Amino acid sequence: QVQVVESGGGLVQPGGSLRLSCAVSGITFRLHGMGWYRQAPGKQRDVVASITTVGNTKYSDSVKGRFTVSRDNAKNTVYLQMNSLKPEDTAVYYCNRDFPVQSWWGQGTQVTVSS
Repeated sequence: QVQVVESGGGLVQPGGSLRLSCAVSGITFRLHGMGWYRQAPGKQRDVVASITTVGNTKYSDSVKGRFTVSRDNAKNTVYLQMNSLKPEDTAVYYCNRDFPVQSWWGQGTQVTVSS
């Protein structure tokens, strides 16, 4: 059974940084492209970043240049480094496959950007 556990969220001031982690178990991690998604209150869940099995990355326009996705296949973990955070980045952040699987959705980690 696949387990996905996101961590690293919190409260940060505008302009600050956070690093999210997502540990995945129950799969051969290195064979899967991964994505970070976020859902703000009252809005749909959208992809913000993705990384392929060989490390190619893509970003939504709203985070390009501020967020960096990376992966460590030895640790079965994908990361999201978030810099220059804005209030509009406030959301619950989730990770999943780059083509998401319903059963892989975890609890997410809350990121709140506020002064």
